[in-house]
Amino acid sequence: MKKTIILIAGALLFVALTASCSREIPEKDDDKIRIGFIAETFTVERWEVDRDIFIAKARELGAEVIVQNAYENSERQIEIIRDMVSQGVDALVIIAYEKDALADAVEFARNNGVIVIAYDRLILNANVDLYITFDNVQVGKLMGEEAVKVIPEGRYLILNGAETDNNAFYFRDGYMGVLTRNPLIEIIDETWITDWRDEEAYQYVWNYLESGGTMDAIIAANDRVADGAVRALSEFRLAGLIPVTGQDAELSACRRIVEGTQLMTVYKPIRILAEGAAQAAVDLVNGRELKGFDFINDGENEVKYIEYTPLAVTKDNINETIISDGVYTIDQVYRNIPEDQRP
Repeated sequence: MKKTIILIAGALLFVALTASCSREIPEKDDDKIRIGFIAETFTVERWEVDRDIFIAKARELGAEVIVQNAYENSERQIEIIRDMVSQGVDALVIIAYEKDALADAVEFARNNGVIVIAYDRLILNANVDLYITFDNVQVGKLMGEEAVKVIPEGRYLILNGAETDNNAFYFRDGYMGVLTRNPLIEIIDETWITDWRDEEAYQYVWNYLESGGTMDAIIAANDRVADGAVRALSEFRLAGLIPVTGQDAELSACRRIVEGTQLMTVYKPIRILAEGAAQAAVDLVNGRELKGFDFINDGENEVKYIEYTPLAVTKDNINETIISDGVYTIDQVYRNIPEDQRP
């Protein structure tokens, strides 16, 4: 009896798995373009901004956007890709969590006629239809250049981003290219911060200082990493004395810049990127030719890519960049600065 039950259960499981693997892509009953926007996470402040701008532009172009969050889980991201394809989306715009994990899922999507755009992070060996981003080597270069302006010689601590993020390697190429050209700069230590987590950056810097280590500057690969580094420095009364870099122009980072505890951030005009991605998705679905693209190697393929130019933001130009562009208001950025001390 038990054997019969096991056989029946096994047969039912086989049927269920077979059905889920061979489900047909439904035909749409209207002409509206549907775009799946798949984020790796929304714990990073800027991805929420990208999402909102992307949705607004896509709607302006007559497209519908379905948003999903992978919660920093590649298996979840793969599942979402396959599920969205089964729902009949026309295009996928993906912020990849892991650079190496999505090639098969992208192939599945493209084999089913779905346009795939890698958004701000290249998906390796995937042959996407388009990779759209900022000049990420330049992002790192701007960090290095601004740091060297104030610390032309000294001991540098390097806090790279997540090794799962292909961009982290581009950023590193940028700032290390600047630093290693200067014989008066010593790289005293270097680490990679898992998932760009501020807590890991905090603990790393705290441990380094607690053990008696010293530094003259910290290259933090984004604003979340910078946040952790600055918090650790503040506990040793060093915040504002050790320059710390960053990128993404998060509001908290902009406040630290005007307060003097973070040296700079890299401003990537997100509206240009998000609206460009929405336009590209609609154009590709409609069979229109893209303009202004180049090619980049994803490990196996030469894929089309479009890149935009980032800007360094410091205390000296934050009003002319971040605030003038309407990213944040003066009151938001200078919240902790008395009005009579604001520029």
